[in-house]
Amino acid sequence: MGALADKAVENHKSFYSCSGAVLCAFADKIGIDEAKAKEISGPYAGGRMGKCGAIMSAEHVLREMFGDEADAKIAEFEESFIAADKGSVMCADLRGKIPGSCRACVRDSARILEEMSVNHN
Repeated sequence: MGALADKAVENHKSFYSCSGAVLCAFADKIGIDEAKAKEISGPYAGGRMGKCGAIMSAEHVLREMFGDEADAKIAEFEESFIAADKGSVMCADLRGKIPGSCRACVRDSARILEEMSVNHN
């Protein structure tokens, strides 16, 4: 894993929500501070919007980074996440059904997002 993915996992270990852990780790990439990242990520936490909160935050970062190309990047992200032995992007399908569910989702979301963003300014 890269430094940002490691930071997301550390955030989650420090009791950040799944969505907050990811968005706070990538806040600098999209030009916001941690307080704003926590505010934005709040509604995504715990699957309140259906999808896993870690995924929702990663997709928020992709929208900010890639603008008009975001839909294609989000589709690519979701395919990679599902292929990482998760089988779904929906919180209800993931929580409690995969080993270490929330932390594993934070780890994989952040890892995939970091890989996708490595060559983006």
